[in-house]
Amino acid sequence: MSSETPYISVVIPVYRAERILPTLCERLAAVLTSIGRPYEILLVDDRSPDGSWRVISELAPRYRITAIRLSRNFGQHHAITAGLDHSRGEWTVLMDCDLQDPPEEIPALLAAAEAGHDIVLARRTLGAHGVHKRALSRVFYRLFNWLSGYDLDPTVGAFRIMRRNVVDAYRTMREASRLIGGMSVWLGFETATIDVAHSARFEGRSSYDVRKLIHVALDGVISFSNRPLYLSIVIGFLFSLLSAGFGASLVIRYLLDPRIGVPGWLTLVALTAFIGGLILLNLGILGIYVGRIYDQSKQRPLYVVDQIVVEGRLPASRLDPQTAAITR
Repeated sequence: MSSETPYISVVIPVYRAERILPTLCERLAAVLTSIGRPYEILLVDDRSPDGSWRVISELAPRYRITAIRLSRNFGQHHAITAGLDHSRGEWTVLMDCDLQDPPEEIPALLAAAEAGHDIVLARRTLGAHGVHKRALSRVFYRLFNWLSGYDLDPTVGAFRIMRRNVVDAYRTMREASRLIGGMSVWLGFETATIDVAHSARFEGRSSYDVRKLIHVALDGVISFSNRPLYLSIVIGFLFSLLSAGFGASLVIRYLLDPRIGVPGWLTLVALTAFIGGLILLNLGILGIYVGRIYDQSKQRPLYVVDQIVVEGRLPASRLDPQTAAITR
């Protein structure tokens, strides 16, 4: 690895990008070279099932790439963590590998950051996604913001630039459940936003389907907020009041006219089944939180590195996969 400390590090998680990578690296290198400051590109292969690692290895000596291959697919946000753990720049750019966020916008992000901001987010101005996907994204973020207490912008993705102190602070957060947007908000550094054009995906389709988006939403809400627990308490309290009111009405009706029996047994059965379902739902919410505590108590590494290639060669002293996984 070069002893020269880079001014800009670019961290990119890679998954199913075999045919995108040559164009991505060429455009990245052209933009970063034009800035005129030392740079490094960190490509983190999240154990992509295609030939992405082979392509990364071939491109590494040509474009100052540090290639990191994980031992299995840990997920996008864990791959981001691996890249940030190994980045060295004063400024770190984070972006996806699908070229929907143009590398040519990096100088604008850097200029805004150097003006006095610790984090600069790229807000997408032109939607390359379809109407249905944008609507689903807005619903997802509104629900997430309401349940988590955060205020995440649905037009902001992973594309951003962060100062060294932000990256170092992020690296101290070692919880197993990770969401870059929520964690950045929690850190609370000086943040600005600039508008960037959102391009169409270079090739293929996103690996995030509806099922994965729902999983990310639930994971983020449970990880960053205890509001679901309070919500379950409120629902339970309201139904307790309704049940008490209904029982009191039956007693009053009986006292007014003892000949009136208990009406609506089907209604009572339905209410009993419904309340039983709510109890199971609340137990399930509680169980998810307990499960997260159990997972965190294991203190397993967030990711495991299988191989690191720096500019086309292995480092002189190769990092042990386990120690590399828990770099702090």
